[in-house]
Amino acid sequence: MASEAEIRLRERLSRLRGMKLLRGTKLSGELGRLQEQLERLQAEPTEEEIWRSVELARHQDRPYTLDYVERILDDFFELHGDRGRADDHAIVSGLGKLDGRTVVLVGHQKGRDLKERTSRNFGMAFPEGYRKAIRAMSLADRHGFPLITLVDTPGAYPGVAAEQHGQGGAIARSQAAMARLSVPTVSCIIGEGGSGGAVAIAVADLVLMQENSIYSVISPEGCAAILWRDAGEARKAAAAFKPDAAHCLELGVIDAIVSEPEEGAHTDPDEAARLLKEALIAALVEINGLDPDERRRQRRAKYRRMGVLTGGDTA
Repeated sequence: MASEAEIRLRERLSRLRGMKLLRGTKLSGELGRLQEQLERLQAEPTEEEIWRSVELARHQDRPYTLDYVERILDDFFELHGDRGRADDHAIVSGLGKLDGRTVVLVGHQKGRDLKERTSRNFGMAFPEGYRKAIRAMSLADRHGFPLITLVDTPGAYPGVAAEQHGQGGAIARSQAAMARLSVPTVSCIIGEGGSGGAVAIAVADLVLMQENSIYSVISPEGCAAILWRDAGEARKAAAAFKPDAAHCLELGVIDAIVSEPEEGAHTDPDEAARLLKEALIAALVEINGLDPDERRRQRRAKYRRMGVLTGGDTA
């Protein structure tokens, strides 16, 4: 019997095959990748494969948001500050052109060296970062620009200062702002998708994951510290809660997997960017024609369904 993930993928394949090509966009690559994803679901990833995804998601040479911006967007103009307190460098936002169409982009940004990592707080945003993201979302909605978000964070910054500035409320307001948007929204997990810091900018119409990214409510180390009182059991924890793309697709928390170069995105950033760009364009084409009210209704229904228990799920 086909799983829900297989059924959803088959439905997406059917819709894409029936679509007319828009502005010369070629959907054959996306069709092929969706077919590959169906095949992946038949083979259960091993513990080693799951941990490999964790390692590749965290690889120090993996492309970050600005690496992709440079390769997939034209005329990018970065926006700074939350118009209230500060400019959080862990969050990047701005406007650019994707395949000739103006879009607003929001993404986490880690650093390459110690100085930049410190400046960007290792991609862990303060409330100011999420307020900057909300500012960009508002701009997109006001002008009718699609919103793209690239997620890559271990989580929102958990320090005392962030809590004093209203971290929990900022994350909640960011999620609510995305849920209310009338424009098309697409998110992609490009590395680590950790906890509320990730979900804050991932309440999108379509959520994608790069093949070797991870998406979870807690890090493997954090989970291991809670369950086994030993962060060294992270590999065992990852195998238990399965944060890899294949399992996230099967659970229904994402809509599609974006292929990467064979040994990981870090081995060929240009090819990784090409594959990501194709996936983002295809995703926007898929959701572009929806009425704004219907788009909001479907988006809210999608997230309300997640985690709902049915009679067969209870003990």
